[in-house]
Amino acid sequence: MLSNYQGSANALVELLKQQGVEDEVVLKAIANTPRHMFVDEVLKHKSYENTALPIGQGQTISQPFIVAKMTEVLKQVGVKGRILEVGTGSGYQTAVLAQVFEQVFSIERIKSLQWQARRRLHLLDLYNVTMKHGDGWKGWASKAPFAGIIVTAAAQSVPDELLAQLEDGGAMVIPIGVEAQTLTLFVKQGEQFIRHALAPVRFVPLVAGEVG
Repeated sequence: MLSNYQGSANALVELLKQQGVEDEVVLKAIANTPRHMFVDEVLKHKSYENTALPIGQGQTISQPFIVAKMTEVLKQVGVKGRILEVGTGSGYQTAVLAQVFEQVFSIERIKSLQWQARRRLHLLDLYNVTMKHGDGWKGWASKAPFAGIIVTAAAQSVPDELLAQLEDGGAMVIPIGVEAQTLTLFVKQGEQFIRHALAPVRFVPLVAGEVG
C-alpha cells in the first residue's frame, strides 16, 4: 500500500530523526504506515509532509512528529501492554500505536470518523485495536486499568476520570490548555501523579459528549 509513496515515507522518517525522534520501533511504525490512506483525495499530495491536515468535522490528522513523539514518550517511560487512545480521528495515530503496543483501545465521539478509521485499520490488517463511539473525557472504565493513555485533543483542565484509569506505574500524555497548550506527561506512582511539561503544542479542543 506504500509502493508509490515509499520514498516520501522514508524522507519523512529521516526528517523525524533530525527533529529528535530516536526510538527505532516508533520510526519503523511511521515508515510502514501509509499516511495517504488517512487523508482525503485532494490532500494526498501533502500526506507525507510533517504537518497537520484537515479530515472534516472540524478535526485534523496530527503532525507526524507529534504522533511519533507522543508514542515515543510512552515507550521511554516504560509503558507496555494496553493503551487507551482518546480521539481516534482519522485512525493514523491508532495505526502507529497498534504497531508499537500490544493492544489499543480507542474512543471517538464522532461516529462517521470512527467508522472510517475502523475500515482503514482493517485494510492494514491491524486487528489489535478495539474501538468505541463515546465521550473521551470519560475514558473506558470497563477496560481499565491501562498502562498508557494518549489524548489527541487539548483539554482545558486535567481529566481526572482518565488519570483514575491508569495502572500503577502507568503514564498519560495529553495536551493541556486553551490558547496556550502544553504537551504534558503524567506518571502514576502509588496515589500520586508526577507531572512533566514537555513542549508547546497546538491541538483541536477535547470536547465532552458524543456525536451520532
